[in-house]
Parts: sequence; structure tokens; C-alpha cells
Amino acid sequence: MPANSSPAVIPPPAAAPVSGEVRLAYVLRHFRLAYENVPDVEIGYAGAAAITIADGAAGFFQQQAPYPPAPNFREWAGQLVPFFFDNQPEAVLLGKSPGKARIGVDVISAAFYLLSGWQEYFSEARDQHGRFPYAASVQKQYSFVALPVVNYYFEVLKTAVEHVTGQVLRPKIWQEGAPFAAFVTHDIDNLRSGWKAPAKAALRRGQLLKFGQLAWQHLTRPDAWDNLEAVANTVAAYEAKSTFFILPSQQTGANGVRNADYQLTPRLRRQLQTLAAQGCELALHGSIGTATDFGSLRSDWKNLGVPKTTGNRFHYLSWEPRRTPGVLEAALELGIGYDTSLGFAEHFGFRNSYCHPFYPFNFQTGTGHGFLEIPLNVMDATLHHPNYLQLAPDAILPALRPMLAEVEKFGGVATILWHNDHFDPANTATGPRQFAELMDYLQQRKAAFLTGREIQQQITP
Repeated sequence: MPANSSPAVIPPPAAAPVSGEVRLAYVLRHFRLAYENVPDVEIGYAGAAAITIADGAAGFFQQQAPYPPAPNFREWAGQLVPFFFDNQPEAVLLGKSPGKARIGVDVISAAFYLLSGWQEYFSEARDQHGRFPYAASVQKQYSFVALPVVNYYFEVLKTAVEHVTGQVLRPKIWQEGAPFAAFVTHDIDNLRSGWKAPAKAALRRGQLLKFGQLAWQHLTRPDAWDNLEAVANTVAAYEAKSTFFILPSQQTGANGVRNADYQLTPRLRRQLQTLAAQGCELALHGSIGTATDFGSLRSDWKNLGVPKTTGNRFHYLSWEPRRTPGVLEAALELGIGYDTSLGFAEHFGFRNSYCHPFYPFNFQTGTGHGFLEIPLNVMDATLHHPNYLQLAPDAILPALRPMLAEVEKFGGVATILWHNDHFDPANTATGPRQFAELMDYLQQRKAAFLTGREIQQQITP
């Protein structure tokens, strides 16, 4: 795996060894959240359980190594799936006998490893923005970022439960019986900068009159990116509602990264109130530095001035595994009950190899955190940015379809981030046409379009 790519100082890990009982409790909690009415059945490593799991961890979780031995790829339901902690590759994956089942791979430890984010918690690798990089991940190393591997592990467990109990398990049902959910989000980083690129281009070409016209329009008219109502209306045409993540800070971060190019003026606050009245959700876009400092996040929340906001996504998808979950745990007192920052900026897919919302693991207490994480699956900038995938405009939807089909297969949530500035008609790479193609696909597949708050309400027991 790549070595640390950033000189940033990160705190040391503070975690106790994780026992098999802790792993089992954490994973089974999420298994029961993924399906409707899971019957009571004993599942464990001991032979007396109705469903027994092979113990393949061999002390891995008593140490602090970020990466386990390479996975063994096995076929399940027509798909080659990487199984970690598979130290008996000759063993049958799922053996059945009357009233009993044995899973020959340690799917509990494998699911825990991926869902808990173990690799990034114990890895020292960080990028220039202080994030755990995709290049350092097992998803990159073994090429399964677009496969929700934990859901496949759960399918093995589901089949065992169905055999033992005789009861068919069905995925959680979304609004109006939809096969899966779609969460359409917009990070509002810029409202006043749409004029800059064409103005600079005019200057380079010596078109001083054109430059003057653009500068005058900037001073006298709304910017091309001052388009929140248009964005909401575009999304509403699909019978969906936008969730807007508002960035309350204009200050440049300590790392030199800019925050918002706008102020929360009375005019903008009225716009936001109108959007909320129309059914859109307003959420917090925590500024640079807030992912590791609850005091700063609380200041952003106060500046936002939307007391009923329940969601957050950090600017630049900032996330320090050893600090950010604690910040979000503290933010529960503000009413922030969900976050949606966990996605790789460099690639679409599943950062924790799971296509459902989940409760991040608390390495200090050995239990789940109190806030819900709704994973981010695809961001517009990921698709064409020169540092990322550089997909051609016509290649975007074909590239995303297999991943979205996996979300549909398991009844999960497809979380989409399309910045408001990408709705500018001048954007032909990841702009209005590409967004429309994606929304057409989701609508044709009968996704339930839900806000983050609505997803949280359906998931939270």
C-alpha cells in the first residue's frame, strides 16, 4: 500500500482491541437494519449456534495493522466477491444441514473491517487535504470500489438465516415500495464566481469590451451560479426534492483552501426560506477545519441560522478518521443527526463497501456512534476533474450504471452530489445534460427520491 502522502500531523489512534463479540454485535445490528423483520436466531462463532461462522481473524483485531491479508475471491450469486479473512479457501462458503448452517468464511470480521473504516483509522496515509486517499485503500488495491461487498456478505448471512428459520428476508422497503432510494444533494460553495472564467478568457484574448460587459453584469445582475431556485426546479421536475448544503464561512481555511465565495445576506436567507417552504432540505456544509473541531462546527451551525437542520457534509469531503466521528457525536446536541461526507473524491463507489446508511464504529467505546452516515456515492467533480477520472461526457452514465444497479439490487441509497455551479449551461462536461441523464435513469428505475432527513427518519429505530 502507498506510504503516507502528506506531511500533515494526525493524532495517534486511540483504540482498544476489538473482540469477536464486539464485531458480531456491530455487524449484526446493521444486518438487522438492512432487512425487514429479521427473526431471532443465534449467530456466532461457537458450535452451539444455529448459524456458525468460521473464525478467520487470527488476532488481527487485537493489533493496529491497517491492512489484512489479501482477500480470496469467491463466486456468490453470479458475482466474484472478495472475501477477507478467508483462511480456508477449500471450505464450502455456505454449508447447510437440517436446522443448521455454517459459513466457511469469517464474513463477520470481513464486514466489520470494511464497515468500520478500520483501514483508514489505522493507516497513516493522508492526501494534501488531510483525507484518507483512495490510492491507499483496499478498494483500489483489489479493484472493488464500485461493488458493495458488505451487502454481499450480508446476502450470504441472509441465505443462512432463511435456511435455518424458513422465513424469507426482504430488504428494507422505501417510500411507496420503491426498490431503492436516491438522495439528491448540492454543495453550495460558489454563488458569485460564474463570471470569472469567461472574463479571464476575454482578457487573454484581448477582448476588453467583452471583459467590461462581464464585469458590469457581475456588479448589476445575479451571477450565473446564483441559481438555487433553478436547481430546485430542475430537480422538482423529477418529482424529487433537493438537499442544499450551505457553507456559512467565507474565511480561507488554515490549509489555504477557500470556503464560500458568498455571504449569508438577508436576500440569500429569504431565498433559502423559500426553498425550505417548497420542501427542499437545508443542511450544513461544515467549512474547512470543522471536521476536527467541534467548536468551529458549532460556530458554522450558528451562522447558518437554520435550527431545524439535521444534516452535515464537510467541505472538500474532509474527514479525519481519528477525530471527525467524535466531532459529529458532539454535534448531536445541535440536532445534527446525519452526515454524508464519506465518499472517495477520486472515484465513485462505496468507501465503506456498503450501499446503505450506517452508524460509524466508535473505536473508543466499541459500539456504533449515535449519528447516521449516508455514504456519498458519486460527485460531479470526480467524473471529469483533471485530477480524478476524466470521463468523457457521454461516458458518465454508462460508467455509473453498474454501481447504481448494485444499489438497486440491495435496496440501498444512491447519494448524488451535483454542485449548483455545474448546472451552468456553459458546463458541457458534468453539466445540466449529464445530470438530466442520471436523473432520467433513476426515475426510470423507480427510485424513491428522498431528502437526508427523510432517510434518517426511515432508518433510525
